[in-house]
Amino acid sequence: MTAPPTSPTRLTELDYFVEGMDCPTCVRKIEGALERTPGATNAKTNLTRQTLTLTLDETQTPRATLEKTLRNLGHEPRQMNGETGRASRPTAWHATKQGRLVLTTGALLTLAFLFGLVEPALAVWGYAAATVLGTWPLAKKAVAAARAGDPFSINTLVTLAAIGALIIGEAAEAAVVVFFFAVGELLEGIAVGRARSGIQALAALAPKTAFVLKKGKVFEVPADTLQPGQFVQVQPGGRVPADGTILEGQSSLDDSPVTGESVPVFKTVGDTVYAGSINTDGVLKIRVDTAASDNTIARIIHLVEQAEASKAPVARFIDRFSRVYTPIVVLIATLTAVLPPLLTGAGWSDWLYKGVALLLIGCPCALVLSVPAAITSGISAGARRGLLIKGGAALEAIGSVKTIAFDKTGTLTAGTPRVTDVVPFGAPESDVVRLAAAVEQGSSHPLAKAILAHAQGADLPAVQDAHALPGKAVLATLDGRELAVGSPRYAQERGALSAEIERTAQALEQQGKTVVTLLDGTRVLGLIAIRDEPRPDAREAIAALQALGVRPVMLTGDNARTGQAIAQDLGLEVQAELLPEDKLRVIGVLKARGSVAMVGDGINDAPALAASDVGIAMGGGTDVALETADAALLRHEVSGVTELIGLSRATMTNIKQNVIFAVGLKAVFLVTTLLGITGLWPAILSDTGATALVTANALRLLRWKGLVRA
Repeated sequence: MTAPPTSPTRLTELDYFVEGMDCPTCVRKIEGALERTPGATNAKTNLTRQTLTLTLDETQTPRATLEKTLRNLGHEPRQMNGETGRASRPTAWHATKQGRLVLTTGALLTLAFLFGLVEPALAVWGYAAATVLGTWPLAKKAVAAARAGDPFSINTLVTLAAIGALIIGEAAEAAVVVFFFAVGELLEGIAVGRARSGIQALAALAPKTAFVLKKGKVFEVPADTLQPGQFVQVQPGGRVPADGTILEGQSSLDDSPVTGESVPVFKTVGDTVYAGSINTDGVLKIRVDTAASDNTIARIIHLVEQAEASKAPVARFIDRFSRVYTPIVVLIATLTAVLPPLLTGAGWSDWLYKGVALLLIGCPCALVLSVPAAITSGISAGARRGLLIKGGAALEAIGSVKTIAFDKTGTLTAGTPRVTDVVPFGAPESDVVRLAAAVEQGSSHPLAKAILAHAQGADLPAVQDAHALPGKAVLATLDGRELAVGSPRYAQERGALSAEIERTAQALEQQGKTVVTLLDGTRVLGLIAIRDEPRPDAREAIAALQALGVRPVMLTGDNARTGQAIAQDLGLEVQAELLPEDKLRVIGVLKARGSVAMVGDGINDAPALAASDVGIAMGGGTDVALETADAALLRHEVSGVTELIGLSRATMTNIKQNVIFAVGLKAVFLVTTLLGITGLWPAILSDTGATALVTANALRLLRWKGLVRA
């Protein structure tokens, strides 16, 4: 027998902006509905952006049916703009559906109160109308949530409480209940919106237009049309339109909108610039390196938007807790309303009233909001300071690390050798630098670059017959004199190294510096010491970490002498001459003593970053760093690690405060309600008040300015 043909699938990728999806409860309600929608797969919600993406098989569930389900849950879905990948900016709170509900029910309450001053009977009808108006959308959401598999939603609790208050003749209190609940939901939306606004503002940093250089002429074009390889010109006072490299000119650039660095950074030919940075004083010609959709600002926005999907462990615990907690609240409220009258003959009216009040006290709005509001605010505050954190789990973990392992080159140090000492013996110091730089002209060796950089601005004489002796020295002729820049061993082979010069060279080498000698024939004119120096803020940052109770350790593949010298300067432990597999082994040993974070450049330290509890990439603008690490620092400063820990601890403290606010207020009003001291109004205020406190407390994190420096 031939099997009947199966209907072909019709898969559609859908992207929606979901109006009113501005609280964790809304997200959970929508996700639950989608889990039970046939043909809906790969569903992803984003609270920060208020977006929903999914794959829908329209042969099982038509798109119109899906959108109707979302509307029944109280959320209007709007298709995203295909060109920009973003919905239009949400409207002001008073123009939203929730805002209109608050204003309307508030107006009815006011009218009812005024009518009550004239005729009490009219007031009852006014309060009843306000209750019905406010309860109707909640009841629709409660029914939709029950159909989606969540019968004990917050909307269910408030609907039952409002209807119960009407039944027992407390119309005024019923109206106030739904009004305050509507205000609480509005506050939740405002809280998420405030945290979101700081990230949305990043999108406005890059200019809308750019000045493209083509065939010697300048053309103004939309900045989002720029492609890698094009050349743009940026005038003083203008914003850089794209990530790129300076080809001509030099200037100080204000990178604070992107990296959080408060002081303008001097940049010249070959330096990288970020889209959105402000050019302060020079004309620059820049080669575009990335398209607008992949520049640093776009990556920051994408990272922060996606971070919300990675919930902190404490957030996951509270989500699980609330799923069990809410039905227990309904059971306790029911038993409170029914058992005393049945068992003791007490009056039904009083205990029904207390049962309704317990339903309101049990609403977990503030508790559920307490974690994501703080996490979202913390991640947003970090992004403003160039601290990119990939989700709540990473933000929570960073603050609890016991040990931080640092790579040396490019992390604790600048990654570029520079001249630290010039010791003259047979010539003035300026001549030692000038002559050594003249010999090294044209060389691409890192030590040569350091000498040339140190001699920048000096008038270098022209030399002849420049050539290298591999591994030994570079030689050149100047006015008939044979000059050589080489190692102390080469000078010793030439018989030019006296005991005094040798002692001086050894002392410099003991400090982890590479020493080169400048020779004129067989006479040493001077020594030049070169080292990849620690970053200017490294010593202070290491001390700050130790003050926070965190143990810093340096892991380096460099030789032990150099590693010890740098570590001694900075005041931390060191393990040197480590291969990548050795770093993995050390990370494993350190993890046995407690949580470990690894800080590296995100490329050659990728295995150690992945193996640690928290991987932190220094100079996090690179794609590799963002992919490998749990957090990234846009500013090339070691102090960013200290700030990450400070932000994490501030966020976790904020969460603990929020939980105390949410649970503490409810505990107080639970006792007073059972004792008959307080009623419905204070009960709903315990939830709305806790929501307001949690919201205000979480928003304080948006003003986090980092650790105070001495």
